Amino acid sequence: MDFPELLRLIDERSAAFQAVIASAPSLDVPVPTCPGWTLADLERHLVDGRRKWAAIAAAGPAGSFAWSGAPPVPLAEATRELIDALRAAGPEAGCWTWWGRSQSPQTCAAVARHQVQELAVHTYDAQVAVGDPQPLPVEVALDGVDEFQTTCVATTSPWPHEPAVLRYDATEGRSWRIFFSAEGARCEPGDGPADVSVTAPAGDLVLLCYGRLSPEAVKVEGDRRVLDRLIAWEPA
Repeated sequence: MDFPELLRLIDERSAAFQAVIASAPSLDVPVPTCPGWTLADLERHLVDGRRKWAAIAAAGPAGSFAWSGAPPVPLAEATRELIDALRAAGPEAGCWTWWGRSQSPQTCAAVARHQVQELAVHTYDAQVAVGDPQPLPVEVALDGVDEFQTTCVATTSPWPHEPAVLRYDATEGRSWRIFFSAEGARCEPGDGPADVSVTAPAGDLVLLCYGRLSPEAVKVEGDRRVLDRLIAWEPA
């Protein structure tokens, strides 16, 4: 997806979250997929996070940004701050990110891409809390599988087990293979041989990656240990 589309989806998923909050009987409703949190906690997390990333984008590649828990504002305002900061910086602008050892670049475009997924998954969390979980939008989900692998899984940290290949197959017709070795983990789009394959709609694959669904909720074929080891892995 191009940069304007990513910014549009940030706004869209934020609006979807706000709609759930507006429909909730109380912000004290617990969020089962975020243990210990209420809807109020989840909303504050999104507000604080969007404002922090807005400051990061505005700071540029130097990595020094001014944000220390600004007074709370509505999520719509925090989202607008984020979108405005990303748009002003531009997709190729460098900025600090926590994923420096991954395949994702340290740019505002990569930040925007990850923000779509954060908002999408947390919107799902809120929907679960009010008893109305909805599938992730297909375009968001398909990009989300790829984004999670390249940003959150790919790393130069050594894989502490024997080399392995895991394949994700989205029922919408796209596949990804993740190669694990002493050199780390790397994702490549496309099908091919794998030690274990995981098949589900792309939205379910995203929710599996973020721990919102268990492996029992998807189709797993081959050496299940590879998937279990990935779930338990905490790269240095």
